[in-house]
Amino acid sequence: MPERGAMDFSPALILEAETRIRPHILETPLSRDERLQAFLKWENQQRTGSFKIRGALNKVLALSPAERAAGLVAASAGNHGQGVAYAARLTQSQAVIFVPQHAVAAKVEAIRALGAEVRQVPGGYAEAESTAMRWAAQEEKTWISPYNDPLVIAGQGTLGAETLRQLPTEDLCWLVPVGGGGLLTGIGAALEMYGARGAIFGVQAQASPFVHHLFHYGHQQAEDRPTLADGLSGAIEADAITVPLLRRYASDILLVSEEEIAQAIAYAWRVHGQIVEGSAAVGLAALLSGRVKRRPAVVILSGGNIQPQVHQQILSSFPG
Repeated sequence: MPERGAMDFSPALILEAETRIRPHILETPLSRDERLQAFLKWENQQRTGSFKIRGALNKVLALSPAERAAGLVAASAGNHGQGVAYAARLTQSQAVIFVPQHAVAAKVEAIRALGAEVRQVPGGYAEAESTAMRWAAQEEKTWISPYNDPLVIAGQGTLGAETLRQLPTEDLCWLVPVGGGGLLTGIGAALEMYGARGAIFGVQAQASPFVHHLFHYGHQQAEDRPTLADGLSGAIEADAITVPLLRRYASDILLVSEEEIAQAIAYAWRVHGQIVEGSAAVGLAALLSGRVKRRPAVVILSGGNIQPQVHQQILSSFPG
């Protein structure tokens, strides 16, 4: 028998999600990097600068009018919050986004600019998420998880379906940022739905290796250190739907260092003229570092919401 999380999610939900969100999102470009023998999917060019808008929109648009009228609540390092704020504005709903105390300022400002209320919580993402979930329950608001929801995963899966349509081949090594697991499992479901061959490698920072430890050791006993990949940091809910789905779809979970992430950010700019954030650069970092040998590869560059000063510092440190 499959675990319950696997039973609660069907790849067919991705087709429904595509119909639901297509009028409100962009089809982002795919380019070829001959040196790396890789295809690069530039989701940093998506509305709100991140793939997170896909899952947030699919969830919010599927809610009943009463659920939207109750008000939306989310926790976010920044990108999911922007997605929920965008969806709230589109549906004329109110949204409150809880963020970690040291969330990237550019992301927090973008959430506010979309009309949502931002509440900063002392500590990291885990503290923001637990505070937000408690408050949503107490106030009877509608909780929008960044990953622990079939509709959110299906929305993220539209990125996989879109990329498959753009690719000239199906048998690929996919490199996907992993934090809560929604993007990886959504892409895995898309490959399954279309019968596409390939291996999926999740990648996260050594500084916050919670999914890596869960995948390899069955626990999340890890230290959460500051990282350029802020959107991937923090532990995930132990009973999250993504836990069994990660086991089902991921070939492995890899770790990259802060220096490797920074080098990948610099490479994306110097070679392709693209601004990507640390969370988006981890798959590219795994390729550049030689951790992944299999080719051809497809790399998901999941977002571009990096603080401008940080981007400039990285370019100064890695002049190319």
